Amino acid sequence: MEPIPPTSTAIEFGRFRILPHRRELLVEGRPLELGQRAFDVLIVLIEASGVVVSKDTLMERVWPDRIVDENALQAQISALRRAFGADRDLIRTIAGRGYQFTGAIRRVLTGPDPQQATATAVPISTSTRAPTNLPELVSELIGRDVELEAILDISASHRLVTLTGAGGIGKTRLGFEAARHLLPRFADGVWAIELAPLSDPELVAVAVATGLGLELTSGTASPLSVATALGSKQLLVLLDNCEHVVDAAAQMAEALLRADPAVRVIATSREPLRAEGEWVYPVPPLAVPTEGGVESEDPLRYGAVLLFIERARATAPHFSPDANDAAAIAGICRRLDGIPLAIELAAARAAALGIEGVAARLDDRFRLLAGGHRTALPRHQTLRATLDWSYELLTEPERVVLRRLAIFAGGFTLQAASAVTADDEIAASEVVDCLANLVTKSLVTAEGSGAMIRYRLLETTRAYALEKLVQAGEFDAAAGRHARRYLDLFEGAEAEAETRPTDEWLAEYGPRIDNVRAALDWAFSPNGDAAIGVALTIAAVPLWEKLSLLGECRERVERALASLGDADATSARPRMQLSAALGWALMYGVGRAREAGPALAATLEIAERLDDKDYKQRALWGLCINQFNNGEFRAALGFAKRFAELVSGSTDTIDLLTGDRILATALHYIGDQKNARFHIDRALAHLAGLAQQPQIVRLRFDMRVSTHYFQARILWLQGFADQAVRVVARNIEEGRAIGHTLSFCSVLGQGACPIAFLAGDLEVAARYGAMLLDHTERHPMRLWQLWARCFNGMVLAKRGDITAGLDVLRGELEQAGDAKLLPRFLMPLGELAACLGEAGEVAQGLAIVDDALTRCNTRDEGWYLAELLRIKGELILEGGGSEAVAKAEEEFLSALDLARRQGALSWELRAATSLARLLGDQGRFADAAAFLQPVYDRFTEGFATGDLKAAKALLDDLS
Repeated sequence: MEPIPPTSTAIEFGRFRILPHRRELLVEGRPLELGQRAFDVLIVLIEASGVVVSKDTLMERVWPDRIVDENALQAQISALRRAFGADRDLIRTIAGRGYQFTGAIRRVLTGPDPQQATATAVPISTSTRAPTNLPELVSELIGRDVELEAILDISASHRLVTLTGAGGIGKTRLGFEAARHLLPRFADGVWAIELAPLSDPELVAVAVATGLGLELTSGTASPLSVATALGSKQLLVLLDNCEHVVDAAAQMAEALLRADPAVRVIATSREPLRAEGEWVYPVPPLAVPTEGGVESEDPLRYGAVLLFIERARATAPHFSPDANDAAAIAGICRRLDGIPLAIELAAARAAALGIEGVAARLDDRFRLLAGGHRTALPRHQTLRATLDWSYELLTEPERVVLRRLAIFAGGFTLQAASAVTADDEIAASEVVDCLANLVTKSLVTAEGSGAMIRYRLLETTRAYALEKLVQAGEFDAAAGRHARRYLDLFEGAEAEAETRPTDEWLAEYGPRIDNVRAALDWAFSPNGDAAIGVALTIAAVPLWEKLSLLGECRERVERALASLGDADATSARPRMQLSAALGWALMYGVGRAREAGPALAATLEIAERLDDKDYKQRALWGLCINQFNNGEFRAALGFAKRFAELVSGSTDTIDLLTGDRILATALHYIGDQKNARFHIDRALAHLAGLAQQPQIVRLRFDMRVSTHYFQARILWLQGFADQAVRVVARNIEEGRAIGHTLSFCSVLGQGACPIAFLAGDLEVAARYGAMLLDHTERHPMRLWQLWARCFNGMVLAKRGDITAGLDVLRGELEQAGDAKLLPRFLMPLGELAACLGEAGEVAQGLAIVDDALTRCNTRDEGWYLAELLRIKGELILEGGGSEAVAKAEEEFLSALDLARRQGALSWELRAATSLARLLGDQGRFADAAAFLQPVYDRFTEGFATGDLKAAKALLDDLS
């Protein structure tokens, strides 16, 4: 290639600068070491201005008048990519065509100091990095440039790509590397879901939902519910290690692709998923020199040899193989069939045994396992041979530690490793040394840094070590220590959850769920220890609660309860604790709320027998909520009073707060707003003395946010609309901050949405409704999602589109079924009746409102009763008839009287406005004003709300 003439022009792309006249490549102002050939290749690619340059053209330009093979060019491309580091995709391989430089170029004029430059083009803006849970790259992917580019090309035209191949072939590593390169293409991120720890295919959907941050408060996830919850997000999902749950993984992939056209999936598996639209890419072994090849052939051009050398240098930094060593390494890589994991295991011992020693032992091991017919064996047998060899090279303490570590499902800490593997045979201090050695030998992977380091065994290594553990007769002993370790860990987790922020608590305990599952599976197995299983189930309830895994919690609790057998004194306490957890899981699960009563009643009976105040509170709280759900409001008030009486002498501020909060709720729903306000104000006084921290675990809702949204409801009913709106705004910020799904649903559905709607601020109401719907789609909760759609139908109708709003309300309330009996659905029923009247379907509207009135009177559900009476009066007027005016006036007067007795000034204003309008239409202007003016005059705020503006306009007309 002709030398580049000196010039004062520099070339910039991203964080890099080229000074052609000095043949320098700078990164962020620092020079990078780059060979002459690599520099020439880069210049040729840049000069092409984004056009693909063929391999022949590159070789002709960089090696003029010389005959070189393609491997020489690949080596220079690899050198450039290594220099670019995280920006390695600046050079793209175009299969069958050549290479392309993808960076955006600008040329700048340099001054006397090359570091100073004046740009002649517009600087390139950098986009915000998309979200991801992919781990940071800690070592370079070696020898996989062609495979990586092929996967990226396939991913551009196929939505589901499965990487298949033998264990240890490098599917996961390639999949993660491809995902990193694809990250900029997905606005909503790239998310890796590790399926290796799962033993139950039913948990695949749960694992995907958890990895994508979808909280499953409605029960066990299904592929459809998880896929639907994503909405229209643009993201890539990497399903890693699918082979042991292949059918479930296939269903999950198909569901994701069908539900969201912007989703793409990459899967790794030993066999194809056989899913619709799947494009299979068989991952080949690393390239190895052929046996008996040309003597001049350079082994260092082959990915397998380069990988061996790189990993050997990780344990011996000064390792520098000569020509003989390189030939021996090539032989080792051939015998390992180019499988990356096997090569890494072999390289880990090179520092200790030398290349020839490794080659000799490997050769012996293959003969032992293959019986002279190694080439006829499947690849997984070759990997087993590699693992056997590696295992035999370990010291005896290292072997013991490795096979005992296999009891862990997923990651583990150093402390956990010591607790589970140490016994009379091996001391805890020796475990630490052995673990460090196993990390060095690539048999255990270390992730994280500092105090946050976690360890794990690769999937195939763990399966191999588990076999060794069983063969050694140590499985049950190790499983027992493992289960006791996680029991000890989680026994203090509930109390800790009441003092630590949710995200912090989950960061500590969330990653341990796979180990909890494994421990419980063993504990309830024939050779397990059911007593440990029961205790661990109880201790793990906060984990399921915070991860919103209600379905899994219910199943685990029911299994633990079944193991207790007949009731006796020894089982009373765990039975009480499990019954409480079962009642909670049923209460908030899908379609099971009505089954919670017996479990909660059993909790209360045992708690009273044991005189356990804590569980008396849990049971009474749960029974109160259960009565709300079942429409028994007087019974709910009874339980609320029992709860308040129980805690009345407590010195615990939270107990007193909770007692007033639950009384306020019961009184609010019954319709006694005056006494509800008294108790909510007392709850707020208690709340003022508490630190700004969540209080969720014991009663499953955050007391701070739930107190405030009931405060807002009571304030609005009493006529303090401005205060209610301000409380709602703060309440939303509180709900967001705690990150608790159930609580935030209630913040929006119990407080924000109805207050904005009733205040007549339809723009804000629509925003809150959309917020709730989005939240319930991201964190599948069927009942709140149905309510959100009902609410959005209400807003639509109130904005004037009666037909569309009516269709939505009808459809969603029909979908709700028995859930229409929940208090939250009463307002949508009232609005449906009102909409039917406006649409001319008065008879249907009256039927609905009469059913609702009967329901309220039967159940003592008084909070909305005055409004229903007013709506009925309006429907009667719309129906017409000779007696319509008299009957409507009677309903309005009943509504007015009831609202006054309840202390619900806002309902009183609505009733007075309807009555005054009716009397005004009859020419009874003085009577009309006499009813409306005194009610209007009692308001001290909220004059910008729809109701007060309407009342003021009517009063002006009457005067």
